[in-house]
Amino acid sequence: MDQISDKQENDHPGIGRWLSAPAVATMFLTRLPVRGPQVALAGAVVAFPLVGVLVGALGGGAFWLAALAGLPVLACALIALAVTAIATGALHEDGLADTADGLAGHTPEDSIRIMRDSSIGGYGVLAMIFSVGLRVAALAAIADPLAVVLAMAAVGAVSRAAMPGVMLALPKASKTGLAAAAGKPAAVDVAFGIALAALLALALPGPAGALAIFAATAIATLAVAILARRRLGGYTGDILGAVQQMAEITALLTLTALL
Repeated sequence: MDQISDKQENDHPGIGRWLSAPAVATMFLTRLPVRGPQVALAGAVVAFPLVGVLVGALGGGAFWLAALAGLPVLACALIALAVTAIATGALHEDGLADTADGLAGHTPEDSIRIMRDSSIGGYGVLAMIFSVGLRVAALAAIADPLAVVLAMAAVGAVSRAAMPGVMLALPKASKTGLAAAAGKPAAVDVAFGIALAALLALALPGPAGALAIFAATAIATLAVAILARRRLGGYTGDILGAVQQMAEITALLTLTALL
C-alpha cells in the first residue's frame, strides 16, 4: 500500500477521480494485475462495490465450473472461496483474524499492537475456520450454480460498500497504519457507493434477496463498528476487513434462510 497516499484525503468528488476509482480500488482490494494513479484510497470508495462484484463473480464462476465437472457442492463451495481468497490475497480474512486476536487485548493500545503482530493466535484461527465454514455451508445450501454466482456477486458488492461507511462514521484508531494512510472518504462518495451496491444487488438476486442482503449487512456492520468503537476507539484496516467478512457471512446465511 505504499503507493496509496493520503494527499487527496479532503478532495472534493469529481468525475475524473471517480473514473480512476475502479483501478485504485482494485489495486487495493485485490491482487489482480491492475495499475492506476497514485491517489488516496478514500477517493476510490465509490468503486468498492464494483470490485466486490468482480471478486464474487470470479468465485461464483469457479463454483459453476466445478459443478460442471461433477464435483459435489461442498467441493464447489470450497473452490469458490479459494478463488476469491487468491484474487484478494485473503486481505479481508486476514483482517478478521487479526481483529479476533486483537480484541482480546486489555487496552486499545494493546489490542492494536496484537493486531499488527504478523503471528496468528487461537482466536484468529477460530475466526478463519468459522468464516470459511459458514460461507461454505451457505454456498452449498444455495447449490444452484447460477444462484451462487448472483449471490456471491451481490454479497461481494454490498459487503464492500459497508467498509467506507465505517471509515466515515468512526475515527481512526491509530495515526499510523493502513487505515490512517487511506484517508477519510467524503460522505457523497460513501453514499454513491452504497447506492451503487443497492442497484447491483437489485439487478442480481432481485428485490427480496437485495433487501435480505442489505439488512444482514447493516446488522453485521453495526455490530463490528460498535465493538471497534468500544474496544479500540475507532477503526483500523483490520477492522474494515472484519466488517467485510462479517457482512458477507451474515448476508449469505440470510439468503440461505430464504430458500
